[in-house]
Amino acid sequence: MHPILRHSSFVLVAMTAVLLVGCSSGPRVLAPVEDRVSGTRAPASTQAASVEAAKVLPGAENAGKPGYYTVQRGETLTRIGLDNGQSWRDLARWNNLSNPDLIEAGQVLRVAPPGAAVEAQGVVVRPVTAGGDSAPTVSAAKPATTPAATAAADEGLGFIWPSNGSLIGGFDEAKNKGLDFAGKAGDPVLASADGQVVYAGAGLRGYGNLIILKHNNTFLTAYAHNQKLLVKEDQKVRKGEKIAEMGSTDSDRVKLHFEVRRQGKPVDPAKFLPAR
Repeated sequence: MHPILRHSSFVLVAMTAVLLVGCSSGPRVLAPVEDRVSGTRAPASTQAASVEAAKVLPGAENAGKPGYYTVQRGETLTRIGLDNGQSWRDLARWNNLSNPDLIEAGQVLRVAPPGAAVEAQGVVVRPVTAGGDSAPTVSAAKPATTPAATAAADEGLGFIWPSNGSLIGGFDEAKNKGLDFAGKAGDPVLASADGQVVYAGAGLRGYGNLIILKHNNTFLTAYAHNQKLLVKEDQKVRKGEKIAEMGSTDSDRVKLHFEVRRQGKPVDPAKFLPAR
């Protein structure tokens, strides 16, 4: 090849290489996501956050109001009912829940009967804090100065001991929300007062096979860790009736865990029971 032609070819190849290197070495810029509301462009992460924030859960307009409760992560309708002194079936009906197993954290539920004057019933609502660490909960106001057992008797209730077993665990508001009774598997568990079965099952973590009785609009009793349940939901029972057999479900030993709840708040059952 002629020397001039050879030199021209070399220069052409060199320039091409420089151009290619220059094109490949620059930073890669992703096309931004357009914000169609404002007409500007926004990152994809911002757009996703906006969509999430725009999601409004059922009942949000009632958050913080007396008689309503904001669902927390991991809670069930049964647990919310127990903590608010209501049947899960009533909660499902009051909130038009076609599937009571499908509730979401942040959803606001009615936990007092429609039209009820919840303030007159002593219900107190604690609003959500700015940090979001606590949620509205419904609990009983401070009871009257009269003894608890007298108050229960005034409502037509005279609680009896649910088991003949020895007492192995006392009430502690922070650690133990009721009384624990020792016994053998199969020992009788008795209804502490007349009532209606509002729950019978094993869907509440930490309680095993559980029965919850509703006695009136104020009091519930709960009977946990049973070996066998002898009653069904909606069934009416009489004081002293055998409703279960003692067991060790969801427990490290055979025992009966017994709770008394006044407007959903655990109270010391010993204050409602006669002297042994």
